[in-house]
Amino acid sequence: MGYIMDLRKVVGSRPLIMAGAAVILLDSQKRVLLQLRKDNNTWGLPGGSLELGENLEEVAKRELKEETGLIALKLEFFNIFSGKEFYYKYPHGDEVYNVISTYICTEYKGVLKKEESEVQDLRFFDFNSLPSEISPPDLPIIMSIKEKL
Repeated sequence: MGYIMDLRKVVGSRPLIMAGAAVILLDSQKRVLLQLRKDNNTWGLPGGSLELGENLEEVAKRELKEETGLIALKLEFFNIFSGKEFYYKYPHGDEVYNVISTYICTEYKGVLKKEESEVQDLRFFDFNSLPSEISPPDLPIIMSIKEKL
């Protein structure tokens, strides 16, 4: 999150529009991969913010690899999410309005390996057995893909 961190030095915690990408990674049983985030102790999708010069698909692939150890072999664009529902105030006070490009990934390789500084746990969940504590910006995305499947 270099670009956003640099902006924070100038604007402090005031709301920023944060563009990024998230990956809806589904295994062969159509279970979704979620990560238990260290920053807010909730479950969410692998993803993160756009860095200068990146395109959104590159963000999705980079964040998936960094946070889970998995490499996306193919990404299918799903949707762009934005608006009031995607406002989020981090526990430390930073505020963002997320613009999230989402991708479905069913073809991937590698072994699950959590990124120690950001991720407490990685697990696949059946859509009928999702954890109760889901990161607020990810919940509408997860519900949207659940309706599609």
